[in-house]
Amino acid sequence: MLNILFICSRNRWRSLTAETIYKKHKTVRVKSAGTENNARIKVNAKHLNWADIVFVMENHHKEKIIQQFPNECSNIEIVILEIPDEYKYMDKELIEEIQDPVSCYISDKA
Repeated sequence: MLNILFICSRNRWRSLTAETIYKKHKTVRVKSAGTENNARIKVNAKHLNWADIVFVMENHHKEKIIQQFPNECSNIEIVILEIPDEYKYMDKELIEEIQDPVSCYISDKA
C-alpha cells in the first residue's frame, strides 16, 4: 500500500477533494491536510512521516512544509500539481486536474 498525503492551504477544497477521490482506492491510503493555521486539518510531522509521497497543490505549499519540517521532508517525494485555489470542493474540473497526474503516478508505482 502506498501512503499519499495531499496538501493545500486550508484543507477544505483541493486536498480534501483529492482525499475523497482516492479514499476507497484499493492500492493506496490517503490523508489530506493544509498549511495554514486555520486549516481544517493542519499538516504536522506525523503526517509527513506516514506519507510515501506528498502531492501539494502549489509550489508555495512545498516551500512551506520544507521550511517547517526539513527533517521529515528530506527523504520524501513531493510533487507539485500546480492547481490554483480557484475551485470548490468536488468541482468537476478540479477532480480532472487531480486525477490525471495522480492516477498516472499510482499506476506507475503499482
